[in-house]
This record gives sequence, structure tokens and C-alpha cells, in this order.
Amino acid sequence: MEGTVRRWLVSYGFIGAEELDEDVFVHLSDVNSGMPLKEGQKVTFEIEEEPKGPKAVNVDIVEE
Repeated sequence: MEGTVRRWLVSYGFIGAEELDEDVFVHLSDVNSGMPLKEGQKVTFEIEEEPKGPKAVNVDIVEE
């Protein structure tokens, strides 16, 4: 799935997914590069269902 980083705070943030009506939570530990994301970056990711809602995992940066 593709999306754009909407917001990033120290070690977590939210990705706006093109195929979903809501932003998806992402934690730094799920970013494959291990580097913090930046608002506006394009990323690819997979969705994992968590008790608190969907979470982005296996996140890769597509463009800086």
C-alpha cells in the first residue's frame, strides 16, 4: 500500500493511506531504514490490525 507521512513526532507518526479513509499509526520500530520519517514523504507499507486499530508495518521510503 502507498501513502504520505502526514505527521511525525519523535518516534511515531501517522500515514495517510491512499486506499483508506483514515490515517494509519506508524512506530519507528516498523520503519525498515530505522530512520525517522518526515512529513510529506511518500512511503509503502503493509497494514497489521492491532487492538487499538490499524498499524503500518514494513514501511519503506519511496521518495525523500
